[in-house]
Amino acid sequence: MSFMQINDLKVYYPIRGGFFNTVVDQVTAVDGISLEFEKGKAYGLVGESGCGKSTTGKSIIGLEKITSGSIVYEGQNVTHNRRGRGSSYNRDIQMIFQDAHSSLNPRKRVQDIIAEPIRNFLNLSPDEEKRRINELLAIVGMNEDAKLKYPHEFSGGQKQRIGIARAIACNPKLIIADEPVSALDLSVQAQVLNFMKDIQQEFGLSYLFISHDLGVVKHMCDHISIMYKGRFVESGNRQDIYTNPQHIYTKRLLSAIPDVNPVGREERKKERIEVEANYTANHKNYYDENGKVFDLKKLSTTHFVAMSAHEKGGI
Repeated sequence: MSFMQINDLKVYYPIRGGFFNTVVDQVTAVDGISLEFEKGKAYGLVGESGCGKSTTGKSIIGLEKITSGSIVYEGQNVTHNRRGRGSSYNRDIQMIFQDAHSSLNPRKRVQDIIAEPIRNFLNLSPDEEKRRINELLAIVGMNEDAKLKYPHEFSGGQKQRIGIARAIACNPKLIIADEPVSALDLSVQAQVLNFMKDIQQEFGLSYLFISHDLGVVKHMCDHISIMYKGRFVESGNRQDIYTNPQHIYTKRLLSAIPDVNPVGREERKKERIEVEANYTANHKNYYDENGKVFDLKKLSTTHFVAMSAHEKGGI
């Protein structure tokens, strides 16, 4: 049973011009996507830069204005009151940002950074607050001494752990992770991802994991949606996407995943060349005359794919 539903979400940005600075056009960032979130599950949102995945995450949490569509949280439409201070939605939906350094106030000590959501949403005494901060630092593998330091005194991986500690401070139900490891070294990426996995299992968290890295998403997510030009081209569980991709764009993304195993290198190179040639020759069949992705078509109870022009004509 899902606790939150995103219905036909659209986010458009106006383009202004002329002498009176009127709206002359609009940029379509997100164009009618729908999602459902169940407790304890991780959802992946994958696509190239500029496809609208980060805008989707920010609009869900209230950092971007929604043009149309609805967000239903625990049976209540919260589309227009997500920013209300002290609301349960703001407490239960948290975010981990891509740039850990910019997301931490350089003028505050770590204890005040982590304590901010606690002071906003939980009525704890000073002693209880200190114990909670120490617990959170322990959860992300940091010493209590860290709470007296400033963000610039930590490495990139440590800053991201602080961001995770702040995100889970109020026991949220959903964490939106916007490319949380893309700026980190590979070894540090593994540490942060493993922390996120452990925290998910311990607290029953749900994740919306936004990334352009299909390898990371495969490791983290139960359900994956592939996004292109503000719309979903394919959506399904891990097996649907990685063993039975149907959309030409999904196949192209999967073929680009690097493989360090030297065995079969030539075969994989040949496959990538074939996939790229097929995409170049046939990708127009998967979009309408305006370049818009067609609507999703149900293949199974879990697998949905944007139909091609030929499939659309046959319905």
